Amino acid sequence: MRLPQARLDQVLDRFHEVEARMGAATDGTEIVRLSKEHAELKPVADAVGGLARARDEIEDLRALADDPEMAAMAGDELRALNDRLPELEREVALLLAPCDADENASAVLEVRAGTGGDEAALFAGDLFRMYSRYASTRGWRVEVDSATEGEAGGYKEVIATVTGDGVFGRLKFESGVHRVQRVPATEAGGRIHTSAATVAVLPEVEDVEIEIRDQDIRIDTYRSSGAGGQHVNKTDSAVRITHLPTGIVVTSSEKSQHVNRDKAMKNLRVRLYDMQRQAKDAARSDARKSQVGSGDRSERIRTYNFPQGRVTDHRIGLTLHSLPQVMEGEIDPVLDALIAEDQAARLADLEAEFG
Repeated sequence: MRLPQARLDQVLDRFHEVEARMGAATDGTEIVRLSKEHAELKPVADAVGGLARARDEIEDLRALADDPEMAAMAGDELRALNDRLPELEREVALLLAPCDADENASAVLEVRAGTGGDEAALFAGDLFRMYSRYASTRGWRVEVDSATEGEAGGYKEVIATVTGDGVFGRLKFESGVHRVQRVPATEAGGRIHTSAATVAVLPEVEDVEIEIRDQDIRIDTYRSSGAGGQHVNKTDSAVRITHLPTGIVVTSSEKSQHVNRDKAMKNLRVRLYDMQRQAKDAARSDARKSQVGSGDRSERIRTYNFPQGRVTDHRIGLTLHSLPQVMEGEIDPVLDALIAEDQAARLADLEAEFG
């Protein structure tokens, strides 16, 4: 892809402008905003600069190739640079291609049992454990905000905040219906059952202002249910907040009512922000439908087949025969394939834009 020089110059001009304004800025809010933009632009500017240097060097080597004494050496270097140039252009193109503004955000992870009764709750528990183990390998922190346990184990619903760099960017394609095919522990006849759980991954963005008016919410306190014994919540400290205009309900069931209110309000902002994101996505042009999928929570995205030990992602036609490893949190092969597919789609968009 031959990237227009005008577009590359535009990036460098903006980067240098931000650097100059950072040096002169005295207002704290402006300094923070400029620093954030500088951090976002620097990788792009570095890549654009590297590409420009490579292109200049290619022109210099072509001139040297006309010199009989330098032709052999220049020819070798020219071939090496020409081989490397497409990768440099692809790197810049990916950085220039429109990407999710929330790519580096932490996320709220929701896992809910779907069809399948007790087996669905057990599977929801398995999925939450899979994501928790994966988070641990990346140094992310997982904090459960609320959970409703299944009667035979697992979860009817579990909501957790996953904090770390790039959480949403890695997990955003996990939203959808996950289907499991296996013999439940309670099945005496050895028959394979199919059940499902839904996963939702929402970006947690700290600096987004979402207006929530007092008259638009109803706050209820109640006694949460737990695992029993010492885990039983003996006071009405759990909090449920209902956002009346949208019908969104959020809960938190820690021991402190004050903590629960703060957590529930934070989760409400996350959900209202996600509604805004979805509305913007729906309003965008339908010229290109990503093969990765829309993130529609009703879309069946993946099947976990235990008898055959395989995992199939239906959006990109990927099948892995490593189910035990995947359930232990080794999901990078799936995530990497989904991200690569998304990158290819974004590059196709950019290529169409440049003609």
